[in-house]
Amino acid sequence: MEYDFTTRVDRRGSGAAKWEEMFRKNPNVSPEIIPLSVADMELPNPPEIIQGLKDHLDKTILGYTTVTPEYTQAVIAWMKKRHNWDVKAEWIIQSPGVVPAFFTALKAFTEPGDGVIIQPPVYYPFFMAIENNDRVLVSNPLIRDDAKLSYRIDFEDLEAKAKDPKNKLLIFCSPHNPVGRVWAREELQRISDICLANNVLVVSDEIHFDLLAPGVEHTVYATLSKEAEGHCVICTAPSKTFNLAGMQDSNIIIPNEELRKKLQAEFMKSALFMISNLGLKAGELAYTKCEAWLDAFLLVLKQNYEYVKDYIARHIPQIKVYPLEGTYLMWLDFRAFGLDQQALEQFMISEAEWFTDEGYLFGKEGSGFERINLACPLSVLEEAMDRLKKALAARKLI
Repeated sequence: MEYDFTTRVDRRGSGAAKWEEMFRKNPNVSPEIIPLSVADMELPNPPEIIQGLKDHLDKTILGYTTVTPEYTQAVIAWMKKRHNWDVKAEWIIQSPGVVPAFFTALKAFTEPGDGVIIQPPVYYPFFMAIENNDRVLVSNPLIRDDAKLSYRIDFEDLEAKAKDPKNKLLIFCSPHNPVGRVWAREELQRISDICLANNVLVVSDEIHFDLLAPGVEHTVYATLSKEAEGHCVICTAPSKTFNLAGMQDSNIIIPNEELRKKLQAEFMKSALFMISNLGLKAGELAYTKCEAWLDAFLLVLKQNYEYVKDYIARHIPQIKVYPLEGTYLMWLDFRAFGLDQQALEQFMISEAEWFTDEGYLFGKEGSGFERINLACPLSVLEEAMDRLKKALAARKLI
């Protein structure tokens, strides 16, 4: 089947979060601008999902809904085929999203005042989960190598912090958002060794694990060993892979029965047990009907990444491009222009009409960087790059 990765969808008036945020920041934004910030796609959904939901609506009642055996089997089959992970049905807990899941996991497995380790620059709801629930944020910043344009984990610092008995949990981002790393198995094993030795539970956010560059392999944290399997919570969802964030469907996979029951009990305290009828059906359709769409999208993602990378190399070499191993989120270093984070943000919004996620959102380590969403038609990126070049030239920055 030929898939549509070129149509530009006008989401004005639809409640699309990043569009509404764009208009809030710049009410006079040019009408052709499409934002490149929040991590959903500016692409039509897979047609198999749309048609499947239409067929479903013809014969269903949108009442209270529970998980079906067909849905569970679809999740199990996907994990085996795409990730070589043998998941048992009873390991899976449904959640209305990965973010609610790790917020709830933090409350289930730690107490107020406990330390929770994160590795900035990192997905900003990690900070929110800790700070909004009276836990102590323990930072284990990634080591940035400006010469090699790469990031790595500071294992010595992680081990020192894991040895502190006050620090009970690591929220781990794998693949890493925003820096685009897909951690090697050896790196994951060192994480596991440190956390097991110091009884630090790992909550691994793997929502981007289907979105990999050609030749890159992702290792699910739970597959490292039986010991790692018993000491982790794996957060997954079809939402990033198939552009279903609004469907509010995720699969939290916990092999350890004791941990699973603790999280389920915490879910009950907040009534996080109602699942969307259409979300479940969309997830089932995604995992059973849409693998070919995903493979086609990954080729588009590679094309988009190479286009932006090549454009920058030719026209704006002051910007440093970090390699994209996983996710559809490109990490760009703008520090050479000498703008502080407020000035850079204002330049982007008002002059370049670039609506990305500012690097400082991901922690102070991201200041001077921009995260750009590549999940859009190539024409959108072509126009965005030309706008950026013209705005920089007008400022005499290039």
